[in-house]
Amino acid sequence: MSLKAFHLIFVTLLTSLSFGCAAWAFSNSKPGWGVVGIATGIIVIIYGIYFLKKLKKISYL
Repeated sequence: MSLKAFHLIFVTLLTSLSFGCAAWAFSNSKPGWGVVGIATGIIVIIYGIYFLKKLKKISYL
């Protein structure tokens, strides 16, 4: 597995985890942690876009 493929999997899992934790926090009346989860998810998405642009010419294998 290449570094690019690993990062795509990692970014996808981390984004899902961040937004899932935010939803959990909001449902348990902890809005501060919910905002932190949403912010983390957005930052991870931005990192994923940056990483894909940086390694555009490298294959997924």
